[in-house]
Amino acid sequence: MTDAIPDAALEFIDVGEGPSARRIAVRRRPGKGPGLVWLGGFKSDMQGGKAVALDAWAHERGRAIVRFDYSGHGESSGDFADGTIGSWLEDSFAVFERFCDGPQILIGSSMGGWMALLLAREIKKRAGKASLAGLVLIAPAPDFTEELMWKNFSPAVKKEIETRGFWLRPSEYGDGTPYPITRNLIEEGRNHLVLGSAIDLGCPVRILQGAKDPDVPWQHAFALTHRLPADDVVLTMIQDGDHRLSRPQDFARILAAVAEIG
Repeated sequence: MTDAIPDAALEFIDVGEGPSARRIAVRRRPGKGPGLVWLGGFKSDMQGGKAVALDAWAHERGRAIVRFDYSGHGESSGDFADGTIGSWLEDSFAVFERFCDGPQILIGSSMGGWMALLLAREIKKRAGKASLAGLVLIAPAPDFTEELMWKNFSPAVKKEIETRGFWLRPSEYGDGTPYPITRNLIEEGRNHLVLGSAIDLGCPVRILQGAKDPDVPWQHAFALTHRLPADDVVLTMIQDGDHRLSRPQDFARILAAVAEIG
């Protein structure tokens, strides 16, 4: 299905100044609203299976969609090791502000779920040409640098991060190359924690979570629901689902959640 659809044209925007300046790669399709904004995961890019499936769905329905790569990811510039939650949030807001108009549905996967919550908070704070229609969160990992990384690291790993400045974490994804978890990532992440208090976004939220997710336990998604208002928040537990949620039936559930919001 997706093979026949031409990829959206690649565009770049400049974010940041001085040594932190980077070029962010963006692919967008114009169309009707509510628009869709894809927020990828940690070390993922906008050409992943879920992002491409969403792009195809939007294309078939004439819906506006924006995908992009955080700095140090995919087709964007920058070194992955220099990235932090704050810098990737800055990337996300810059893309949203430049390319989005009218009501938008933020669709975040894993770390992108945390990004979606942070971006939604920024959108509520600042009046702009685009607004928030809802969130679809897929295996969301808010606060993962603290709750899922730091608190679970062994004393030896913590010591290495504190003394050396980074630890090379083995990877089960992509080409299997270990990737750096930096002290800066952990420490800067503490400025953006959201699970310690209520998160009132004023829009519908749909959460899809695999019960067999080894990276983001289902209890993490459950904890998130307790921080969201009770009205119009739906958590769907996929009993045989893993972290990727990239099977055809998972795509169907994700797209159904998007369609339900608007």
